[in-house]
Amino acid sequence: MLIQLLTQHPEALGTVLSKTPLWVGGLFAGLLALGLSQTRDRQVSRQRMAIMPFAMTGLSLSGTASAFGKSPLFGYVMLVWAMGALLVGGLVAMSSAPAGTRHDAASRSFHLPGSWLPMALILGIFLTKYIVGVDLTMQPGLAHDAPYTLAVGALYGVFSGAFAGRAARLWRLTVRPANTPSSSPLLTT
Repeated sequence: MLIQLLTQHPEALGTVLSKTPLWVGGLFAGLLALGLSQTRDRQVSRQRMAIMPFAMTGLSLSGTASAFGKSPLFGYVMLVWAMGALLVGGLVAMSSAPAGTRHDAASRSFHLPGSWLPMALILGIFLTKYIVGVDLTMQPGLAHDAPYTLAVGALYGVFSGAFAGRAARLWRLTVRPANTPSSSPLLTT
């Protein structure tokens, strides 16, 4: 709905943004900074590495529940969310870690090469939540539209699965050396 509106009437963007609460801009700036921090090589503790998948999954679940929690389709939306998360999470978890990724057992930390993929996933979740929020404000009946709700649920699940799979792939390095071959090179950055 929002994308269609902006495609046909780009001048509506100003109106949409002016009706957006100010805190949304602050959240966007914070998530943008978090995403940019992922583009540089860095050393990350095990605990810190585990925070991002939990936080992004929380944001994904929050978006799903706030958009469709009162919909009679909510159970189906959550089922599609879980299926997307499990499928993508499993595929990513079984893929090879990006070149240059290492686990240092002595410091209990990971060396991670910079990647733009986390930024894309973070922005994907944020923009999905924003667009769905605007869509449902403009047309509340979409919360009862099966194709719309199921597509959004699946999209949120895919984003969550990608984050969880990336974390699981790193945890594998704690039990298996980085040079051990893995089954596939999916989402290696």
